[in-house]
Amino acid sequence: MKKAVLFILLAVGVILIGALIYSFLPSVTITGKTIAPVNSYLQDQGTLQLLFCPGDDCEQALVDFLSSANSSLHCAFYDIGLKSVQETLLEKSRKIDVKVVTDDDYLKKFNHPFVKADKWGLMHNKFCLVDGQAVSAGSMNPTDNDAHKNNNNLLLIHSRLVAQNYEDEFQEMWNGKFKGGEEVKNPQIRVGTIPLEIYFCPEDHCAEHVKEELKKATTSIYFLTFSFTHDGIANILLLKHLDNVTIRGIMETRQISEYSKFNVLQYQIGDDHIFKDTNPRNLHHKVFIIDEETVLTGSFNPTAGGNERNDENLLIIRDKGIATRFVEEFRGLYPGKVSG
Repeated sequence: MKKAVLFILLAVGVILIGALIYSFLPSVTITGKTIAPVNSYLQDQGTLQLLFCPGDDCEQALVDFLSSANSSLHCAFYDIGLKSVQETLLEKSRKIDVKVVTDDDYLKKFNHPFVKADKWGLMHNKFCLVDGQAVSAGSMNPTDNDAHKNNNNLLLIHSRLVAQNYEDEFQEMWNGKFKGGEEVKNPQIRVGTIPLEIYFCPEDHCAEHVKEELKKATTSIYFLTFSFTHDGIANILLLKHLDNVTIRGIMETRQISEYSKFNVLQYQIGDDHIFKDTNPRNLHHKVFIIDEETVLTGSFNPTAGGNERNDENLLIIRDKGIATRFVEEFRGLYPGKVSG
């Protein structure tokens, strides 16, 4: 009897200690639901290559990446306009397993038996998997404008674990489940020495992850955005400005409308800090750089539609070297002085 009582007391003590420790861990609250913190990165070997279009030859890099496939190509492309990419996918489809999902508005550009389209909202992803071992991602659509005229980024990530996350998302869409599905299984992965987080909208609540990262800023936030209409994300920037965090941003001119956050951000933060882009084409990035150490990128624009009605992906990269390169891209596009 005494042993049973002792066992029960020990069990209760372990539970109480565990609850106490858990209460001090960070968590994210999303629409009333608290998501348990994830603080362990799965380790994987691999590499990450970063290109900026149009300065780098993004078209050739993507074609070479797709051409390297030996067994499969599974791609989720919003728009497939580049002839070189079309030809590579067609050639590969005669030899290996090729499957493509695209947005229904752009199916006519590349309509083949191995291509499926969504039915509503936007299938806005720009990723492709090679042999289930590597993935291309970023803001670049495989179009002539995005590769050679618009400002974009392209990531080529060789990592089996990262690819598995994207493969799971791809299979959901291929099997007809657009704008939803299961939450990402392994959001935190370290590729070599580079910690990454991967999320898919709408199921992973991308806007909430953006907000949580912006809240961590202590010195600076730089952003490059094609479309920016999200109230909550804009409010975090305004609050951080009041906390004396340096806020600098560029927004695509053609996307500035009554719903855009350009006017409120420029008015509150300063017209010498928030600018319209000067590219006669498009600023197509979807980038936030936090404290020059963390980068948020992918297909996700900070909009309610991007968060709730589209198929999107968001990458969080915690690496000083990668962040430095994004800062250089930002400085090259920024009409004003970045520091100060």
